[in-house]
Amino acid sequence: MSNSETRIPVDTIRGSRRVRHQLKGRQPDDAACEAVRALVGPGPHARELLIEHLHRLNDAQGALFEGMLVALAAEMGLSMAEVVEVASFYHHFQILPDGAEAPAVTLRVCDGLACAMAGAAGLMQTLHGALDAGVRLTHAPCVGRCEQAPVAVLGQRPVPRATADEVRRCLAVGEHHHPLPANSHGRFDPVEHALGEVGEGAAAIAPTCVGYAAYRAAGGYQLAAEIVNSERSADEVLAALEHSGLRGLGGAGFPAGRKWRIVRGYDAPRWMAVNIDEGEPGTFKDRTYLERDPHRLLEGVLIAAQVVGTEAVVLYLRDEYAGCRALLERELTLLQAEPPCPLPRIELRRGAGAYICGEESAMIESIEGKRGEPRLRPPYIAEKGLFGRPTLEHNFETLYWVRDIVERGPQWFTAFGRRGRQGLRSFSVSGRVNRPGVKLAPAGITLRELIDEYCGGMADGHELYAYLPGGASGGILPASLADVPLDFDTLQPHGCFIGSAAVIVLSRHDKARDAALNAMRFFADESCGQCTPCRVGTEKAAQLMQAAAWDHGTLDDLSAVMVDASICGLGQAAPNVISCVQRYFAHEVQG
Repeated sequence: MSNSETRIPVDTIRGSRRVRHQLKGRQPDDAACEAVRALVGPGPHARELLIEHLHRLNDAQGALFEGMLVALAAEMGLSMAEVVEVASFYHHFQILPDGAEAPAVTLRVCDGLACAMAGAAGLMQTLHGALDAGVRLTHAPCVGRCEQAPVAVLGQRPVPRATADEVRRCLAVGEHHHPLPANSHGRFDPVEHALGEVGEGAAAIAPTCVGYAAYRAAGGYQLAAEIVNSERSADEVLAALEHSGLRGLGGAGFPAGRKWRIVRGYDAPRWMAVNIDEGEPGTFKDRTYLERDPHRLLEGVLIAAQVVGTEAVVLYLRDEYAGCRALLERELTLLQAEPPCPLPRIELRRGAGAYICGEESAMIESIEGKRGEPRLRPPYIAEKGLFGRPTLEHNFETLYWVRDIVERGPQWFTAFGRRGRQGLRSFSVSGRVNRPGVKLAPAGITLRELIDEYCGGMADGHELYAYLPGGASGGILPASLADVPLDFDTLQPHGCFIGSAAVIVLSRHDKARDAALNAMRFFADESCGQCTPCRVGTEKAAQLMQAAAWDHGTLDDLSAVMVDASICGLGQAAPNVISCVQRYFAHEVQG
């Protein structure tokens, strides 16, 4: 040390430190805390209720203001970073600085494939500049009403077959909320629709549903009560499911009976999660059944909960289905007030606009109040799911058929089918057909038969050109393959899969490359961003697919990386549309 340097004692340095009188970061003010408590109730608050609380703030104020988020973080004992990272993940939350003006209402125009084919871009262009300043206009991914294309959603009210005039009329009269359907005193037997259409097609947004009293009067919940009261054995139920061949009807197709046995083999406590987040473009079957017959699902839930031994059930419903949410809240209240048998704890949770939450582990993350990012596996959620416990996860429609299969016998279900296939399949059909809608048809039916027998043929002036057999992720096939059976495992040799049976029909007025680009833009927008192959690959692919002549080498490389290295099915299935266009519609993308 040179003579010019001065050594300062350590104690002097310590003593000179500024004493911190408050915590780091922005602190909540009293008024914001009082406002938050008024909306979410007094604490303590469970961590998993974060998204539910964000919805309450967003619904009340039209947006999420930063000061309120600070107060919510303090009320829940979370960091501001935790709250903001969740709120910013979901499409249906809008974060605004304090003092900004929230929109009076948000108008979303669906740009999914069916709506795009029906003129959504023109509708969006017409509405730009034609609405009041307080209306926030934005595009939306598929909202699950493809049979009513093009669709706009004003606040929480769907506007089917939307026109600019109809949107302006709804705005003028303040129709921002989804009407609650009236209860029917009759019955809804889905089997009666086995040779026809389920529901009213493109007409209704609040169809009459079978309420609790009517469902009970028609014999509903008798089977569930027998199983809960040990008048019918769990082994009998499991045998019926296994002999029926019932498989997961949300896309994966895993045998239902086998899944029940796996989960019940793990130590209690066990949970159950019901996936009603059908966000696959082209899919609307779950909504169609739920709007008309909610208790058939709930009875399936009770049966599964008893057989598997789950202590609690969470119903995860996509936020786009506001009418279904109000309906389920009403019917669950009636069920719990006058139960037919002892019930497990049943909770209804609300999604917030994220397609990725249809993936089972991402849904579980969302239920736990987190960003909807898929988990690495193993462990699988059957072993370690909700809150780290064994979890039975099912799609809506899989549980919907449980009562009928057990009550009528597995041979009833297997008696349906064509070409050696067995069972019933619910097809969501949209696009260039005369009568789009949900069609309950025998397994093994072909697209040509589905169009001719169930949809009234192709729309006037249209000739079949191509079709998507399993929504945006299921690939695209040409009209020359319209006689392939539509079922599990029949489409894989052709580079496609049935998935959730979302069938979108294209005519010679359309191009397969446009449909593929629409799908890839959807995947790029909906990627959770957790893994680089999916986050970067979908965006880069969408850019390359806009070229008149495709760069096949680069697209092939991107596809291989996405398939091999993506964490979940979004990135793994996104390249299906690329490979199908290259294989069947090469003339559209050659220079």
